[in-house]
Amino acid sequence: MTDHTTIDVSTADAGEPLVRAVLDMLTAELALGGYSAGQTFGYSASQLEDSAVHLVAARAAGGVIGVGGIELQDGHRAELKRFLVTPEHRGTGVADALIASLLAHAATRGARVVALETGDRQLAARAFYRRHGFVEVPRFAPYVESTTSVCRERVVADDVLSEGRSRS
Repeated sequence: MTDHTTIDVSTADAGEPLVRAVLDMLTAELALGGYSAGQTFGYSASQLEDSAVHLVAARAAGGVIGVGGIELQDGHRAELKRFLVTPEHRGTGVADALIASLLAHAATRGARVVALETGDRQLAARAFYRRHGFVEVPRFAPYVESTTSVCRERVVADDVLSEGRSRS
């Protein structure tokens, strides 16, 4: 961290006002990026509350500075759902801590592959995921017909378990 702030990554509730604010920030950021409602697939806070998505928040100095979620699926797969670090905390390691926690969660529950969808204009996100071992794959459901979707996946190796525990 640039300011040596201690970051805590822990399970979060989508209904918590500070978490909901970050989720709303992501929705707004996508809209400002030129994506229509039909080109965004992220779960709303209400959908997250009603789903089996494991949601985590990065907290520092009493605030929520990032959120991420992962949904376990059939066939030893998981999919990242909702992932955002507030603009003032980007590039400080918060996203690295979030992804490590989510990958470790998936691995401890038997997932061997983690997939995700991101937008074609989200260049920083695409670079981040590439840096974390996600490779581009053909679009999978429900993104098959979305020309703005870029799908990625990675194998979850056993080393993410120790990495995730050391950052949580």
